[in-house]
Amino acid sequence: MGKIIVLEDNTLFAEIVCRWLQREGWKTETVTNISRAKKMMEKADADDIVLADLRLPDGESTALLEWMRKNEMEQAFIVMTDYAEVHTAVSAMKLGSVDYIPKKLLEDRLMPTINGIVQKQMAAKAALSAVPIFQRDSAAFRQIKERIRLVAPTDMSVLILGENGTGKEHIAQRIHTKSKRSSKPFVSVDCGSISPSLAQSAFFGHIKGAFTGADANKVGYFQEANGGTLFLDEVGNLPYEIQQMLLRVIQERKYRPVGAKEDKNCNVRIVAATNEDLVKAVMEKRFRQDLLYRLQDFTITLPPLRNCREDIMPLAEFFREQSNKTLDKTVRGFDSSAKKALQLHPWSGNVRELKQKIQTAVLLCEGNNITEDDLELFVEQDASPVCYSLKDVQQEKERIRQALEQCGGNKKSAAKLLKIGRTTLYAKMKEYGLN
Repeated sequence: MGKIIVLEDNTLFAEIVCRWLQREGWKTETVTNISRAKKMMEKADADDIVLADLRLPDGESTALLEWMRKNEMEQAFIVMTDYAEVHTAVSAMKLGSVDYIPKKLLEDRLMPTINGIVQKQMAAKAALSAVPIFQRDSAAFRQIKERIRLVAPTDMSVLILGENGTGKEHIAQRIHTKSKRSSKPFVSVDCGSISPSLAQSAFFGHIKGAFTGADANKVGYFQEANGGTLFLDEVGNLPYEIQQMLLRVIQERKYRPVGAKEDKNCNVRIVAATNEDLVKAVMEKRFRQDLLYRLQDFTITLPPLRNCREDIMPLAEFFREQSNKTLDKTVRGFDSSAKKALQLHPWSGNVRELKQKIQTAVLLCEGNNITEDDLELFVEQDASPVCYSLKDVQQEKERIRQALEQCGGNKKSAAKLLKIGRTTLYAKMKEYGLN
């Protein structure tokens, strides 16, 4: 829980308000003018709440609120006043004030308003913590954690690179949870699924009647993520025509909903991820170079799982525990054959593949410990260059025969040697009369 900053030039009234708040368990700080309040806000925490009198010696507090939003400070803001004027209330609410409370009603309305703010803050944090993020401890990931620690408190755009399944979204979530925006939304967008014709509405929203079928106002991704983080997953798949729109928003910090007459301020942090070689995509005219520069203020590259083998067993144990909860099972661990198989597997699908295999193994396991058979670690035929690949149809029968002979007739070992699944091997043996 943060503190409440009381901006009030009437020191006696400020003292009374602070006593109310302190009785409710809140820490308070007081300030008497906008100039000093700005200095205080530069050091404020994300969970702090501002309770500000409307009229102050150096202007109206809505000027402070406007300054805060322009400087991407998203602390909750409540206006209180002796002058309940409609136009100032409207102005305050448009700027993002949570409420506009006449001072005579403050005792009745203040705590319910504050409690509502706290509930939203807690809900946002709970939504993020609900996603289990495993703490990997390999040398490579210790370096990544250090880079996250350095960049998270800033508002720099971050580009996360890595193969499919390496956990790019989890890293993006971690950056968000360690940032000053952690109490605000984390919005994930699958860039490859966005239709060019609907992209503008998807990102920026639209107003009712903007086009045929626009029967109501729609909030876009940028507004959903306001004050928080917008995660652009697989940004390399973003259609070229959408890239220009995105670039403008990032550059100007403004966007306009479809059909609207005025721009909205954009207050989001951009974190993007891709498995694409974006430099190559730029050379091939599939990705804008200027957008790439905007996205990669800071880069984090995730290594494939095969390069972090010390992470395999801790991750496997983590996913086993998660799968036990999901599937209502009580699998205790892995036998020696399973551990060896996990370490030897190439993991072309990285952490995502490992999670899927462990979940399947937990479901199949009939004893206390997962076995190699439970894991079903069948390697795709062409996963790696080996002497026993089944590319040449004419030689296929002979290679199967040789593999069986080399393995003493053990079909499981022969399937491994051939880099195919056992069911595939059984079918081939039947086809060629090798039973």
